[in-house]
Amino acid sequence: MKKVLVTGGCGYIGSHTIIDLLNHGFEVISVDSNINSDQSALQGIEAITGTKVKNYTFDLCDLEKTRLLFQENEGIIGIIHFAALKSVGESVDQPLLYFNNNLNSLLNILHCMEEFAVPHLIFSSSCSVYGNAKTLPVTEESPMEVAESPYARTKQMGEHIINDFLTKHQHSNAILLRYFNPAGAHESALLGESPINAASNLVPVITEVAAGRRKELIVFGDDYDTRDGSCVRDYIHIMDLANAHTKSLEYLLRGDNEVNHEVYNLAIGEGVTVLEAVNAFEKVTGQKLNYRIGPKRAGDVVAIYANYAKAAEKLAWEPKRNIEDIMRTAWAWEQRRTSAKMETAGED
Repeated sequence: MKKVLVTGGCGYIGSHTIIDLLNHGFEVISVDSNINSDQSALQGIEAITGTKVKNYTFDLCDLEKTRLLFQENEGIIGIIHFAALKSVGESVDQPLLYFNNNLNSLLNILHCMEEFAVPHLIFSSSCSVYGNAKTLPVTEESPMEVAESPYARTKQMGEHIINDFLTKHQHSNAILLRYFNPAGAHESALLGESPINAASNLVPVITEVAAGRRKELIVFGDDYDTRDGSCVRDYIHIMDLANAHTKSLEYLLRGDNEVNHEVYNLAIGEGVTVLEAVNAFEKVTGQKLNYRIGPKRAGDVVAIYANYAKAAEKLAWEPKRNIEDIMRTAWAWEQRRTSAKMETAGED
């Protein structure tokens, strides 16, 4: 079997991608520090796929532990690198934490990619690298504008680091996937977004408010230059996003890439405002959401959505789900998660 290392494998995107990799015949090894996740995701993966995934628990900023993982697992043919801190607001408050964690972990992965001759890397980048794009929708050729947050800057810097690495190492290959806004959950409701720290992404905040786990949703600003004054984002279902990683790795394994580093946007290709997302949730669930308008939030981009034609052409990938599918699956997961927490509390 083709052996793949997934960093951040207990996290939201990593765990769903592991499911898609297993379903396509890959052997998966996971590593996660659990700084913002826990190993319950591995139980969800096993319940869905019937496969118990080998997992390491340590911080990838530790080079020696990272090297030991590669020494113990010969024959890794690809790395899918998700492990990173990702909260825009937190990065504004703690920029050094983000630079240290996100960049040093990437450097250690590249050190091991070189030392252990791992040929392929899929890098979890972000639409935040585009900053406040001057033209929408953005394409892969859209310029990187000034980063709006330290988090975004770590993604810009990560891409530059990988490109410089690949200039020297022509035998290695990488695909940089610029995600827009991952959301939703696995259709089984056995796996979804479940951060240890307070969720800051819109969809889990919406579902937590609806489930009574939060008092209200704050819409950060309603006077932006958009359809209804709230920020515009391009939401992509988590399982569509997961499948793009599998397709990217298969593409590299076939040798279909023309150069050794390529960039792809992953999105639905439509912009949805925060208030439109709220309306979509209320429509598919029948739940009325408690929300209010608050002040603008530092680091937020006004509007961003993508053209994913390149991924459709080269990777044979396209999204199969829309914003209503995202809200429906996210709500099913939240209901299950809330019910489990209540049962646990009752046992205590």
